[in-house]
Amino acid sequence: MLFSKKEYQDRLKKTQQSMQEKGLELLISQDTNNINYLTGYDAWSFYYAQCVIVHVNLEEPLCFVRAQDAGGAYIKTYLKKENIIVYDEKYIHTWPMHPYDSLVNLIKERKWDKLNIGVEMDSHYFTAYSYEKLKKGLPNANITDSERLINWVRFLKSEAEINLMKGAAKISENAMKVAMESINPGIRQCDAVAEIQRALFRGTPEIGGEYASIAVLLPTGKGTSASHLTATDEKFVNGEATVVELSGVNKRYHCPMARTLHLGKPEQKKIDAMKATNEALNEGISAAKPGNTADDVAQKFWGVLDKYNIKKESRTGYSIGIGYPPDWGEHTLNISKGDKTTLKPNACFHMIAVMQFGDWGVEASESVRITDKGSELFCNFPKDLHIK
Repeated sequence: MLFSKKEYQDRLKKTQQSMQEKGLELLISQDTNNINYLTGYDAWSFYYAQCVIVHVNLEEPLCFVRAQDAGGAYIKTYLKKENIIVYDEKYIHTWPMHPYDSLVNLIKERKWDKLNIGVEMDSHYFTAYSYEKLKKGLPNANITDSERLINWVRFLKSEAEINLMKGAAKISENAMKVAMESINPGIRQCDAVAEIQRALFRGTPEIGGEYASIAVLLPTGKGTSASHLTATDEKFVNGEATVVELSGVNKRYHCPMARTLHLGKPEQKKIDAMKATNEALNEGISAAKPGNTADDVAQKFWGVLDKYNIKKESRTGYSIGIGYPPDWGEHTLNISKGDKTTLKPNACFHMIAVMQFGDWGVEASESVRITDKGSELFCNFPKDLHIK
């Protein structure tokens, strides 16, 4: 069991309190991160229907998994065996049958079929078919969107979670160092990423790494003007920049980092853009303190960009913590103008400046923790333009 039983119980109580505030009596979450958060379950089984079920008055949640994955639930969760609900393999890819047919039966058996039920309408892996099964199978229930209820409970981290993220940060630092060493003219992108992945999995002498919820991102050359590009078998070329975005992972907790490397002497415009980007990041982070809002951070960040007449349309940050594919964002706070989310101690976010200028770009980021009096960075790695 990764965390103490008390910590899991505290998470459940906070979830149930939020449910009461929203008038929900039952909550169904298929978000892999939320399942892990409330139960400890951790396996690569999220491509099949699975969920955590929270009743507003029960002392433990239910973990709903397929029969083949029951063993993993018994090993990984803190739950009593009777609260691990196993559905039959006959529901796997045998349309029109679906695992949520079994879930509907469970809800009816427990006489929960007339309750106010919250679901996650915009959650990864919660399919339209899953929703239809619930709506048709539970006609007397009031099914509504829970509005990322558990995600918001996750927003403020415990000290135990912070310590795991600090470990992930050390892995990120090591892997970024390897990235800077591995990217050279004539080397294939895929070969460089092989070394980076090796570093991410090896971790540190104290902490082993694991798979990240996003692949190592490696936009190169003209690709730096785009986002989320991964490695190919093309070779690095002298005179081009490469953006590296990666994250170390420690027991599913992430601390992402992005840096830009240039092979050969860069054009002055790239040097200037990198300086402006880092100035904006630093200015934004200076506003990251308890009582301020995400908007306050964004206003400081964009104030610097305005000074240099740089346009940027996309957000520049998001909350982080637990991560499973396909992304490591928590889907709550956004560092963008207008987001009035109040920052509190142990809120954590990835502040990332993706700067694109036609057919080129630069990028840098920091994972940030709000402290009692201000903020601190998880990672310690120079974010100037790295030149080789």
